[in-house]
Amino acid sequence: MIALIQRVRRASVTVADQEVGSIGAGMLVLLGVEATDGPVQLRKLADKVLKYRLFSDEQGKMNLNLGQVNGQMLVVSQFTLAADTQSGLRPSFTPAALPQLAEPLYQQFVEYCQSQGVVVATGCFGADMQVSLVNDGPVTFWLQCQ
Repeated sequence: MIALIQRVRRASVTVADQEVGSIGAGMLVLLGVEATDGPVQLRKLADKVLKYRLFSDEQGKMNLNLGQVNGQMLVVSQFTLAADTQSGLRPSFTPAALPQLAEPLYQQFVEYCQSQGVVVATGCFGADMQVSLVNDGPVTFWLQCQ
């Protein structure tokens, strides 16, 4: 399971010109589910995302996590993160989970983060989405749990 996380001042996602999710300051999570993922990978990655220190403390050091700054989270499914790009000029999506596996894990990721007290907004799984954000820093990290 892969998360591309970005520290944002604000972020939103629209589907068919309708805003379906938005947050203020916090974290945008682009979430990719791989074919070999299950509950173990989900929990490990969710805990890592929630505890990852990408927010600045009083000294300007990245020492604070999302909960410590009362940040919000926008979670957007993105199967392209699971692409194999090692050969050729066209990505292979063989490593990505089929929607039947990926969607429940995506929903469980969202529910787990909410259960930890985080305000979570989402996109629409499998939809053609437009994501807007103001990346703060910019700060972007790629996290993976296997």
